[in-house]
Amino acid sequence: MKRLQKLFLLMVAGPNLAYAHTIETVTVEGRQTNLVGVSTSASEGLIGQKEMEIRPLLRTGEVLELVPGMVATQHSGTGKANQYFLRGFNLDHGTDFSTSVDGMPVNMRTHGHGQGYTDLNFLIPETVSQLAYKKGAYYADVGDFSGAGSAEITTFKQPENNIVDITAGEYDYYRLFLMSNIALAGGNTLFAVERNDYDGPWSDIEEDVDKTNVLIKHTTPLSQGHMSVAFMTYDNQWNSADQIPSRAVEQGIIDELGSLDNTLGGESSRYSLNANWEFGNWQGSAYIIDYDLNLWSNFTYFLDDETNGDQFEQVDDRVIYGGHVNYSLKDSFMGKPMENRFGIEWRVDDIDETGLYQSQARQRRGVIRSDQVKESSIGVFWENKMTWTDQLHSVVGIRSDYYDFEVDDQVGTNTNGIDLSTNNGNTNDDITSLKGSLIYTFNSEWESYISVGQGFHSNDARGTTTRIDPSDGSLVETVDPLVRSFGYEMGIRGFISDKINTSLSLWTLELDSELLFVGDAGNTEASRRSERNGFEITAYYHITEQWSADVEYAYTDAKFTNSAPEGDNIPGAIESVFQAGLNADFGNSWFGSLRVRHFGERPLIEDGTVKSDPSTIWNLRVGYHLADWTFKADILNLTDSDDHDIDYFYASRLNSESSGQEVEDIHYHVMEPRSVRFSVGYQF
Repeated sequence: MKRLQKLFLLMVAGPNLAYAHTIETVTVEGRQTNLVGVSTSASEGLIGQKEMEIRPLLRTGEVLELVPGMVATQHSGTGKANQYFLRGFNLDHGTDFSTSVDGMPVNMRTHGHGQGYTDLNFLIPETVSQLAYKKGAYYADVGDFSGAGSAEITTFKQPENNIVDITAGEYDYYRLFLMSNIALAGGNTLFAVERNDYDGPWSDIEEDVDKTNVLIKHTTPLSQGHMSVAFMTYDNQWNSADQIPSRAVEQGIIDELGSLDNTLGGESSRYSLNANWEFGNWQGSAYIIDYDLNLWSNFTYFLDDETNGDQFEQVDDRVIYGGHVNYSLKDSFMGKPMENRFGIEWRVDDIDETGLYQSQARQRRGVIRSDQVKESSIGVFWENKMTWTDQLHSVVGIRSDYYDFEVDDQVGTNTNGIDLSTNNGNTNDDITSLKGSLIYTFNSEWESYISVGQGFHSNDARGTTTRIDPSDGSLVETVDPLVRSFGYEMGIRGFISDKINTSLSLWTLELDSELLFVGDAGNTEASRRSERNGFEITAYYHITEQWSADVEYAYTDAKFTNSAPEGDNIPGAIESVFQAGLNADFGNSWFGSLRVRHFGERPLIEDGTVKSDPSTIWNLRVGYHLADWTFKADILNLTDSDDHDIDYFYASRLNSESSGQEVEDIHYHVMEPRSVRFSVGYQF
């Protein structure tokens, strides 16, 4: 009840609204929607629930794999945010890809684990009505974390059916999902509940996932629009099987499903209250989010502390509040149709603690750093759309963002005997971004685009004021608060005979030189200027009313542009991503989907001498509708592949190795072995 009271008081007493994206109004049928004449580039699209419901998912975060070229993997437990890859970025947990749900930002600024941390475990996949993605930095309504692109997820206002669904599978996987819709108070109220337990396939731990999600959303029609108010809750705890060193498996110390520290895991919760409204030419949102995380990890085992081990705890406890207001105005210029859109967004992260502790078996042994942070931002944008001829259109935009950072050390002298009060401070920064697209429409089926844009991501507030390294007391350079990116692309889109939806884009993205704050160490790490070039091709073919197929391929060449002795390769940059699927839906009878995802090798160090192996996984869903009943079987990792979800190369020390010894090694997290899950659903 304290959390609910806190949310209510903040919403009533402190309506500092802020940050969201808007989507152009389109009747959504997913990839069967013709975006010719609607989109700004070849790198944006819409996905509807129909495409989502037919796909088997191992984890919730895999909904972002609906974005062409996106890879979502995991190097830890089910409750931790996924690891994302897109356009040659190892996005970590979301640094250069912006994600929102119903106007609420998902990316966490100045997060205890990593900048832009994108945890989608609070999302119930069946409640998603659409996912709108925009790759590149060409959109005036997208601000922070927008270098590689963005995704805006919208939940249902009114689902078609009431549903109860029960799933059971191998490794003690159990899930209950309930969604109901009732008329209430002159509008419509959606109730959805998800309950999930899972032990996982690991040989020496049980994940013991204990997840509960709730969504209550009330939508009321207005004379020229609608208004919705939603309350969401998420609570989860889990144990983790983190990445493991190759040599530990080769020496027979553990197997590929084993762990070197079986006390890792986490606890997290998220409670939110948000409102969205549309009225005539006006559109806006407001939100309050209460979030916390305790995460225990151990990546180097006994490298730094040969007696107690290197386990550490990361803490994040915050309230976020914000919103946005947009206004659209249709007019004309020199007799040509014109539309202007103006927007203002603001967001405040009131962080009670973002901290890093030494720990052993989840018990704190000492504090590395603990800070109280307040990070505020405001952004304004203007976007102009002009129709010069029936074939030629332009979209130009400008946005300006201002950030304020306040960091207050809560430790004083830490476990290492270092006075961290020097790292206190206030700073601010602003950035202005220009964007534009030129669009030529050949006919109702084909359209071409040239797009150019500036984007940015914010850095961790602690990095903007840190002057003393908390591990050894050495002097460090503060990071740039806001980091510029610049991208451009050429593309073409086709929507042929209502059957084939295809696009091709050739793109370039440049990222300025920067320093990064590393949450795992509590300090800063140097990086260099980079450039990524690539192309993407997609094709979605609706063969008949029952059969469809899709193919997506993305290629990226990623390099540091400042030469250095260690090499110019960007660690973790995937060169090739291929995804394809064959889907069938025979109405009130059989349905199914066979899917494959392949991502190629990638360099793990700058000189490219150490690389990961490529990874391929197949998933299958087969189902049958019988009146109001639905029966499904998912076979995840159909071929029982033992490829890796993730690979890293760094130094660590095993407990059995000599004192003072450190060994550089590939550390990896294997794909979960083949598992079968059965579901029974009933519509009422």
